[in-house]
Amino acid sequence: MIKVGLVDDQQLVRAGFKMLIDSQPDLSVVAEAGDGLEATRLLPTVDADVVLMDVRMPNMDGIAATEALIATNPNLKIVVLTTFDLDEYVMAAIRAGASGFLLKDAPPEELLGAIRTVYSGDAVIAPSATRRLLAQLVNPLPPAQSSGASDPGTSVGNPTSNHTPAEMKARKERDRALESLTSRERETLAAMAKGLSNQEIAAKFYVSEATVKTHVSRILAKLNARDRVQAVVIAFEAGIA
Repeated sequence: MIKVGLVDDQQLVRAGFKMLIDSQPDLSVVAEAGDGLEATRLLPTVDADVVLMDVRMPNMDGIAATEALIATNPNLKIVVLTTFDLDEYVMAAIRAGASGFLLKDAPPEELLGAIRTVYSGDAVIAPSATRRLLAQLVNPLPPAQSSGASDPGTSVGNPTSNHTPAEMKARKERDRALESLTSRERETLAAMAKGLSNQEIAAKFYVSEATVKTHVSRILAKLNARDRVQAVVIAFEAGIA
């Protein structure tokens, strides 16, 4: 039985999700929370396997709650639910450790499938919004220019002007990891970034699904990515899509 936690400030939304989830023989809602703060207190006591997490909530939002819950239980799977496919908070939640995101108006079978998918160790990204969402959030608009004189080395034309030394080091490590990918692994990563499932990638490259799973596992290991979602984030940050 997969134990599911629901975190949403709208009681009617939780009631609808609970009715759907509890109708499945292999799924059970074990906890409900109305905001992120309540979730951080309640969910660890029920040992939930998968959490459906709203983003915008009072007291503590879904991003902070995701980060806090993953910090105490790295094995917890969190699927972020959002109303808008360009919600600016979703990428932050994924970077905080969420295993993916879905739109709240996703079909019931897609929601149920997402719960089972993340429980099995894979990740879920809303296929309809993958490219638009990640492209928007990985490449944000540049900050507004100051009307005053710019200091040397901080002009808009300097590509490193907005990055700290730690961020630059991380970027170099990321680039080295990407260079270690084989050509097929790089193609597989690009397909993942387009929102393709393992089955769809297998059909695209005329290989077995087991072969694709092997490629994905090697990609995650080489990129030191927690899951498929983080690998896709890395791909977009590096311009692989």
